[in-house]
Amino acid sequence: MNILITGCNGQLGNEIQLLEGSYPQHTFFNTDVRQLDITDQKAVDAFVADNAIDCIVNCAAYTAVDRAEGDKELCTALNTVAPAYLAAAVERRGGTMVQVSTDYVFNGTAHVPYREDDTPSPDSVYGNTKLAGELGATKLCRRTMIVRTAWLYSSFGNNFVKTMLRLGREKEELGVVFDQIGTPTYARDLAVAIMAAVDKGVVPGVYHFSDEGVCSWYDFAKAIHRMAGITSCHVRPLHTSEYPTPAKRPPYSVLDKTKIKQTYGIEIPHWEESLADCMKILLQQDND
Repeated sequence: MNILITGCNGQLGNEIQLLEGSYPQHTFFNTDVRQLDITDQKAVDAFVADNAIDCIVNCAAYTAVDRAEGDKELCTALNTVAPAYLAAAVERRGGTMVQVSTDYVFNGTAHVPYREDDTPSPDSVYGNTKLAGELGATKLCRRTMIVRTAWLYSSFGNNFVKTMLRLGREKEELGVVFDQIGTPTYARDLAVAIMAAVDKGVVPGVYHFSDEGVCSWYDFAKAIHRMAGITSCHVRPLHTSEYPTPAKRPPYSVLDKTKIKQTYGIEIPHWEESLADCMKILLQQDND
């Protein structure tokens, strides 16, 4: 297959690129905005047609959740309009689409892990634009796989893990919210799952993917510092009300992964195991 990866310079896009050598039977077109502006419909149509694209994995998104509250136009262009352009273009080729989405499509008021058939109810501009992107892609390409994920981190880009490492080394005390519950997800694990689905053949529908296990942001921060050997910074638990943000966060966004595991026969590691793997890379980078 000819596979288009958008957002190739982001966390997920970079992780997919590391896996591409394991799939020599496929040809990959790795693009970011400089190679392809996915908000330009004519550019999308031409790229997909000229390169005979059979599958699109859309890793590009507007992910600055708080900034999105005041930047709705650009957020909508990237998260809602662009996926529709990509889906329509690959549908004309009879191809498949993988649209990466988010736990923010839920308001987080549940107390058991969210399933794919639970009714979305986003509470933020980011969540609303991502949900609209899901609906548009599904409508315009019959072979669309929606993959909702949560709490993504990687050795690439900016993320919570890198921030906690930096602040842990700079500060003597740090407050992190303990009343938002979810699952940290190593972008490499998500990349492995997506490539397994693409290689086996996409089964259309909505899927949830995160690493296994459950924790709070406070627990996550404590684990990061423990693995990094940071002992000079005291991490204290905060209520969400003590750390106000422009965008409302879902207080509970644990995802039920049963469907993706059964459909594609994949095993998902526990979040602490994957965090340890990523930390080895980050700590090695610090030493280089």
